[in-house]
Amino acid sequence: MKVRKFAAIDIGSNAIRLLTHNVIEDKGKKTQFRKSALVRVPVRLGEDSFTVGEISEVNEKRLIKTMKAFKHLMEVVGVEKYRACATSAMREANNGNEIIEKIAQESGIQIDLIDGKQEAAIIASTDLKNLITDDQSFLYIDVGGGSTEFTLFSQGKIQVSKSFKLGTVRLLNNMVKPETWNKLEDWIKLILKDKPKLSIIGSGGNINKLHKLSGRKEGEPLSYIWLNAQYQFLDSLSYHDRISELGLNPDRADVIIPATKIFLSAAKWSGAKKIHVPKIGLSDGIIKDLYNSENK
Repeated sequence: MKVRKFAAIDIGSNAIRLLTHNVIEDKGKKTQFRKSALVRVPVRLGEDSFTVGEISEVNEKRLIKTMKAFKHLMEVVGVEKYRACATSAMREANNGNEIIEKIAQESGIQIDLIDGKQEAAIIASTDLKNLITDDQSFLYIDVGGGSTEFTLFSQGKIQVSKSFKLGTVRLLNNMVKPETWNKLEDWIKLILKDKPKLSIIGSGGNINKLHKLSGRKEGEPLSYIWLNAQYQFLDSLSYHDRISELGLNPDRADVIIPATKIFLSAAKWSGAKKIHVPKIGLSDGIIKDLYNSENK
């Protein structure tokens, strides 16, 4: 048996994450991927990028320090391979490429800027196939700070995917026009025509937190009715109360409201009654993609 360590760095609009996996290779058995550690740093790049068009000097310094720390952590735990990906906040920042070059020089970490389609393809490398069945359609929704990726799985395969500039940080800063919501509604209804048997698969830190708040067991889906009631409850609380009474982190207590609204809207327009929460996302997909590319 051989145990290897792979890692993924996800530079998002709301936070930066380092995920490490133990990859267990045992002759004659299926390779196992087990999460060993997750480090999340709440550097909200989207508030800079989406409002003023560039990453501020303060957040640039925080980002570079985070990357240096991640590099040291990966060396300490013996990470063999890793990949770092940045999404909408870095893509849309005028100084995004400049900062990526600085990070490479100061930390040695090379960052790939990926778009929505690439993100959807990476996520498809995860264990979603264990949840997706041939006799049902699934709308996979990955809610981020800057954008939300939607992927339709039908007959066990990806049929279509699309990215909308509808993220939690954008919504908090009132940067989403009604037309964006209208376009999303039209798109969902169009692709799901003649697909009455549909469930949603939710991804991202907010839906994971909602599942934890629900008290449901791992693998047990959320219902549309519960999610709607929870949205009303969370929205009735102040930001302070969400932190003090519910124990939410300060950088989660605000974005959880718009995230829930996105999931609720998609469920309403698609007619989905259940939201599965497998707790996998871009970071998991990066690690699987790294491993699969090596073993093609």
